[in-house]
Amino acid sequence: MLRVTTASLCSYCQRMRLLIPPSASASTLSSPNKRLENQLTVDSLYQLSVDIRKVRKFKGWVLSENAAYVSETADLLRDMGADTTVIARILETHPEAVLCRPEDVAAQRELWSTVCPNKRELMSIIEKFPASFFTLTHHSNQRANILYLQTLRLSNRIIGKLMASAPQSFSRPVELNKEVIHTLRETYLDLGGDEGNLRIWLQKLLSQNPYILLRPAEAWRDSLGFLREQGFTTEELLTLVSSLRASIAELQPDAMQQALAYVGDAFACSKDELKQIVILCPAILYYSLPTLAGRFQGLMDVGVSMEQVKESPNVMELTTQIVLYRIQKLASYGYDVRSGSLDVIVGTKKDFEMSYAKLHLRQQRPLFNPVAPLRSAEE
Repeated sequence: MLRVTTASLCSYCQRMRLLIPPSASASTLSSPNKRLENQLTVDSLYQLSVDIRKVRKFKGWVLSENAAYVSETADLLRDMGADTTVIARILETHPEAVLCRPEDVAAQRELWSTVCPNKRELMSIIEKFPASFFTLTHHSNQRANILYLQTLRLSNRIIGKLMASAPQSFSRPVELNKEVIHTLRETYLDLGGDEGNLRIWLQKLLSQNPYILLRPAEAWRDSLGFLREQGFTTEELLTLVSSLRASIAELQPDAMQQALAYVGDAFACSKDELKQIVILCPAILYYSLPTLAGRFQGLMDVGVSMEQVKESPNVMELTTQIVLYRIQKLASYGYDVRSGSLDVIVGTKKDFEMSYAKLHLRQQRPLFNPVAPLRSAEE
């Protein structure tokens, strides 16, 4: 008589579990209170090497929908140049894609191709922003907004970036985007900008902050109106707008007032000095009071003087930890920031590394004395 031990039974179950698709065990173990998964959807995704556990964890409802187009969606992506790995990654990240009707996805592909005709580049965008591509609502609005931005002679690359990063701005009526663009144009020209450079300026704004079109036109007017009241000239305002770009539309007058009041008191500076500090470090306008106070106090704690900060206010863009790290790194080569300019530590990581490398090279290179006698080989 054959005896089956507990250990052998467990081993048998384990072997069988490896052979059964995750869908089968999940359907079997589902509680009566949960919607049953669509067996065909789960198996189709499984065959595409999609991590079913990941889908269940984050978007489990997709697996319970009655209508799904897994193979059709995969075929469309494959036709656009996606390999098996890319298809699996897209469907794991945005499994809702399989719920889109094939004819709607095909229409979306045609629309996006008007901006990005290169299949490989388009596929790269879809891989990074699948939710944007598979958002198929308001198709007519999307088309109208694309055509409008193209009439402005904006590059297709910028338009594609907007569609991927901020699809909401393409789903809304084109009239709303026209109003924002009109306000931006008026702002730029009123501040002394040149009509010939308007397109380049707009592209920079949209490239830096794709969500700019979602900001109400009134936000621009309120922010600029406040800064005018602070005494900034037209030329200075254009400098600020160009530096802050789209961020200026996100600034609230009350918050800017608090930031300016704090910096004026902390730096003990006049109104004209305060304006120059803001022009050199526009980020001051959108930092919160706790951030400004923490960074200023951090600079004082490491021995930096107020005058040094006033001369290089963009040091306030760095966290206290970064400032301390850079000061200590320079000190290892005998450079005391507290007795010189702070310009050597400001800027990006790349900027600092370049300054640090120059200092290191200067320390390693022996000084040449032109009047010292030359030594012969025998010496």
